[in-house]
Amino acid sequence: MPKLSVLKPKQLIRVLEQVGFVFVRQKGSHQIFVRGTVGITVPMHNRDMKPGTLRQIIKQAELTVEDLQKFL
Repeated sequence: MPKLSVLKPKQLIRVLEQVGFVFVRQKGSHQIFVRGTVGITVPMHNRDMKPGTLRQIIKQAELTVEDLQKFL
């Protein structure tokens, strides 16, 4: 498995929108995106995403690390 690159939340959101996720709502500093029945919460903090959080979001979006890097 390739190494996971460091991303800002805005970069991740761009990738999620490219694969079909749509912004639905925001609660505090977290934005919720939906595609079909899959919902993903993205923390919108002003720093790099933690690797574990990023890996879980990729898993929930049914993507691989290779897919993520392809869309960057």
